[in-house]
Amino acid sequence: MDEFLDSLSAGDRGLVKAKLFYLQERGNQLREPHSKSLGEGLLELRVGAYRLFYCFRPGSRIVLLHAFTKKSQATPRRELELARKRMQEV
Repeated sequence: MDEFLDSLSAGDRGLVKAKLFYLQERGNQLREPHSKSLGEGLLELRVGAYRLFYCFRPGSRIVLLHAFTKKSQATPRRELELARKRMQEV
């Protein structure tokens, strides 16, 4: 996740971090348009063109699984499969 954040401009990095803090405050109460369920416990945090996949674990822990820049209307299958694989590992 650090690599992803480091790749962003300072302004975009600030936006993403602000949205992550908002997720931390709201937890599983965060809904659309900020967050969207992708099924089976996988969720997507939306920050402009950026998408961050995450899930919840016991103790209200938020686990960030994968992040990417969305360039098309549909979420690329490769990105989704990677997030699901990582979710199975945690």
